Amino acid sequence: MATKKRRPKAGPAGDFEKMRLGMLVKRAEQAMVRAKNDALRSVGITLSQSVALAELNRQPGVAAAALARTCLVSPQAMMILLKSMEEQGLIRRTPHPRHASVLELNLTNVGREVLRNAQARVDPLERRVFSAFSSVETKSFRGFLVRFIEAFEQTKT
Repeated sequence: MATKKRRPKAGPAGDFEKMRLGMLVKRAEQAMVRAKNDALRSVGITLSQSVALAELNRQPGVAAAALARTCLVSPQAMMILLKSMEEQGLIRRTPHPRHASVLELNLTNVGREVLRNAQARVDPLERRVFSAFSSVETKSFRGFLVRFIEAFEQTKT
């Protein structure tokens, strides 16, 4: 028996075609965050921690303020996240060689292993999602999202 593709319920807002674009973007984000957090639960980290670990892997020695900007969170939220990651043994903070008041952030061996496990859980999920789109559609989708972001950022004064 062929399986029928299940379309998510539009909810109280009505059909997806009638939903405000911002609501669709939010629903898509929530579905992604929920699925990724579920996948990461067995690794013992959250999506926010996974993003921070990936960025620390990409930018070893980065300072907390720069990491917060990259991860799109406030410096206060990043400090809370870093504290928990340090307690889990995922990262270490060391004094910057030239700036005593700045701490460099680096992954520990445990952090690198957790990141590998996290990516092993999330990568198949992302491949499954993107397999629903052709390469042309994926390229267009990325372009639409960039234009969406840029249009909103232009409204800032």
